[in-house]
Amino acid sequence: MPRKTDIATKVGRLREFVLREKRMPGYSEMLTLFGYRSKQAVHSLLLKLDELGYITKTGRKIAFTDKLIGNIRLLGTVQAGFPSPAEEELLDTITLDEFLIEKPESTFMLRVTGDSMIDAGIHPGDMVLVERDAPPRKNSIVIAQVDGEWTIKYFVKDRQGVRLDPANSKYEPIRPQNSLEIAGVVRSVIRKY
Repeated sequence: MPRKTDIATKVGRLREFVLREKRMPGYSEMLTLFGYRSKQAVHSLLLKLDELGYITKTGRKIAFTDKLIGNIRLLGTVQAGFPSPAEEELLDTITLDEFLIEKPESTFMLRVTGDSMIDAGIHPGDMVLVERDAPPRKNSIVIAQVDGEWTIKYFVKDRQGVRLDPANSKYEPIRPQNSLEIAGVVRSVIRKY
């Protein structure tokens, strides 16, 4: 009966090698790395890793993917309501870029100051990921330059034109008097506790 391959262990060893050496190992190095005796076993494992998206294999060329070098493990789910039995199971490994950023070529990050968006869950010191040139929709959170001043607010269009609404009752909505430039739409908020 053939042995079952422990993919998580093999991926972990390969990830450690790639992060340490900044390159993929050769077939001979993989024999030692994975504890195999034949290059055919290495070849079979590489086909499986390619299928799972950890590497790309084109002919004799092998390259690692972001999925391999991502160092955050996705272990499962957690109930936010009533407690439920939890089991830890490695579901995947992802990078935060892969999870948070849809269009890396047009995404930038800003640090938030001020509390005008606090009721939207955006606090002073948070980082926001902003997609440049994304068309704002009703109630999108945008980064905008209004009459020469930069701000982060909800985007609203009404009969009078564009209005930028805060998410804090201490502040009034803003209507541009002379100029309005939308720099981008907020896609994610990052907070460190």
